[in-house]
Amino acid sequence: MELHTLRTLEYNYMLTLLEEQASSEMGKEAISNLTPSNVTEEVRQMLTTTAEGMDILRLKGFPSLAGVKDIRNAVKRARLGSVLTTKDLRNVAGTAHGERQAKNVVSSIDEEDTPLPIIRGMVSGLAELRSLVKAIHAAVDVDGQVIDEASVELTRIRRSMTRLQGGIRSTLDQMIKSSHYQKMLQDPIVTQRNDRYVLPVKQEYRSAFGGMIHDQSASGQTLFIEPETVVQQNNRLRELELEEEREVERILRQLTGLVAESGDELLANLSVLTELDVIIAKGRLGGVLKGVCPQVAENGVMTLKKARHPMIPVEQAVPLDIELGRERQGIIVTGPNTGGKTVSLKTVGLLALMGQSGMPIPAEEGSSLPVFSGIFADIGDEQSIEQNLSTFSAHMTNIIRILDQIEERSLILLDELGAGTDPTEGAALAISILEYILAKGCRLMATTHYTELKVFAHSRDGVINASVEFDVETLSPTYRLLMGVPGKSNAFDIARRLGLSQEIVEDGRTHLSADENRLEEMITGLTKDRRLAEEDRTEATQLRVEAEKLQREYADKMAAWETEKEKLREKARIEARTLVTRAKRESEDVIKELREWAKARPQDLKEHQLTELKKRLDDAEPEVSPTQYRGVQSSSAPRRIRVGDQVLVRSFGQKGQVTEDLGNGEFQVSLGLMKMKVAEKDMEWKSSPKPEKEQGSTFYRRQSTDVKHELDLRGKMVEESFPEIDKYLDDALMAGYPKVSLIHGKGTGALRVGVHKYLNRHPQVKEYRLGEQGEGGTGVTVVELR
Repeated sequence: MELHTLRTLEYNYMLTLLEEQASSEMGKEAISNLTPSNVTEEVRQMLTTTAEGMDILRLKGFPSLAGVKDIRNAVKRARLGSVLTTKDLRNVAGTAHGERQAKNVVSSIDEEDTPLPIIRGMVSGLAELRSLVKAIHAAVDVDGQVIDEASVELTRIRRSMTRLQGGIRSTLDQMIKSSHYQKMLQDPIVTQRNDRYVLPVKQEYRSAFGGMIHDQSASGQTLFIEPETVVQQNNRLRELELEEEREVERILRQLTGLVAESGDELLANLSVLTELDVIIAKGRLGGVLKGVCPQVAENGVMTLKKARHPMIPVEQAVPLDIELGRERQGIIVTGPNTGGKTVSLKTVGLLALMGQSGMPIPAEEGSSLPVFSGIFADIGDEQSIEQNLSTFSAHMTNIIRILDQIEERSLILLDELGAGTDPTEGAALAISILEYILAKGCRLMATTHYTELKVFAHSRDGVINASVEFDVETLSPTYRLLMGVPGKSNAFDIARRLGLSQEIVEDGRTHLSADENRLEEMITGLTKDRRLAEEDRTEATQLRVEAEKLQREYADKMAAWETEKEKLREKARIEARTLVTRAKRESEDVIKELREWAKARPQDLKEHQLTELKKRLDDAEPEVSPTQYRGVQSSSAPRRIRVGDQVLVRSFGQKGQVTEDLGNGEFQVSLGLMKMKVAEKDMEWKSSPKPEKEQGSTFYRRQSTDVKHELDLRGKMVEESFPEIDKYLDDALMAGYPKVSLIHGKGTGALRVGVHKYLNRHPQVKEYRLGEQGEGGTGVTVVELR
């Protein structure tokens, strides 16, 4: 991309904002050199990786990589044999530790639910340098000091130094407290000169005090003297200090050798961690902008939904809906000054640059961007005093340069095309430039005030008018971009509202040509119709929301009613089962007694005994209240009972299904878990379900009103949605639904991916697809059951 376009569209501002999201100095450096790519596969890879980074931030967050430093020179010096400083070593350790930070975060995310193929591949390639980090941390502290425990020898040396320093100070403290020396001292303190402990002695006691003079004050009145009693101790202390320096250098050289040995791994890790920091920075930018990663449009169509300029605060920005491509090759934007025409151009151009840099864009999901081979912009006041060029000349110089570079996959953005010269000539020249660009097959968006260009857009195939809305009542722009409607300058309306007399305004209108008047009237009518359509759509949306609310309330009440009804049914089934079981037991007892009596004493079986046993059988029959089957009497003739019918068994007051015709007016009826022989006169027909064929046999499947045709999973984690999906699909199969809908919402797409992976291995799922327009789009998955 050319630098002029990047500067014009304020791409550098986005890089600055992106740099603020990076945590490492290497990441910030990489971002400062980031430029848009025009290679489709590279752009797709960047956007996919950014989406993975946004998933990581949403699920786990990501630690700061501030410890990752530019260690390239340090590694180079280590390989050349130089001894690294403690600061260099700490930087190496911080960079090497970044490998463990990245792996810990990525490994904590379930790969089955969130695959993250690109970032997992990057992290798996990081070399493990834990031993190097441990060695450096064991020798050098956070302040860059070699610690006492770095080696056994260093520990011994520093302990000896500490004991010796204590002895020297004790000797000097005794001298300070001695009355003999107090009068000789300028101050009763122990200090150091040339790394040796001394006392501040007055000039006049130089000979009387004795010892070695190491320094004197600026006035010459104070001499810093090392007493003879501590000279040998100070000499020994100096020897220990030299031993300490040699041991520290040995330790640093040893650690430098470890760095040199791991040089290749360190540099490779640095490259990956830098790239990872840039990816995470892009993900954080998506959160700041409330943006999404756009899809890469293979068909060359730009689709921006609710797009906002990233430099305008979210609460102030007016979203734009723009489609450029397919039949719509160019857009001509018209309207009054300060109405937002230029902002619309910059929004389109800047979002295209951001997408081709792998950044999220401030727009809604479903937005897509093609990969342009070049993006060219002529926007703003190009007047150059130094080059002695007028505004028109500066614009034309820039446009000529652009026309020499464009090709079919280019995006051209032109602001106030043809302005700065005679309107008639400027409009004619502008139309010629537009025709040339369109003939090249480029995507085009231009702003203008010329009426001729409005007519051109109206009559030219592939070009559409658009306008920025202006509220004449408040004399202020609304910044809304209206597609398909050319804009008005509103000069007469504004002048009238500002106080210009009606007479002058009307006289001014008479100087317009008939064609111009007709055009203005047409624009006014279109704008009015557009506003009315918007109002109707808003009202329709409100009514739809209210209807959906009522539908949900009704569905909830129906569900509650069905639940209560099922409870009552279950209670009745239990009671009926109890009665039948008791009657069956009693009848078995009676039959058993009859058989025993008949076998033992057939001649003794009397009539009154048979009557008594018959009475016991009659008593065992379940008593049914007449209210159980008194209910609804059919107004028409009784319907003939057939196999498969739903019937009401009056004696039990329960509904069942006829499963077999036994003849002689008797049928076998399934009442829940029970199957009973029931006379036709004891049954009342309710319904006949439609038969379904399966494997050559006929069976009847009862439709359940307890199971909805959709399951709402929004707001749930991926893992907790699986049991609900499994139970719901079982219920839907029992209810006889051929297909159902799973509502998972759009969001980041993690829940949708998890649901699809689960459906892939579910045995009852024949196939599934994303919802179409009117079904919920990508927020819904439609499942066809086996």
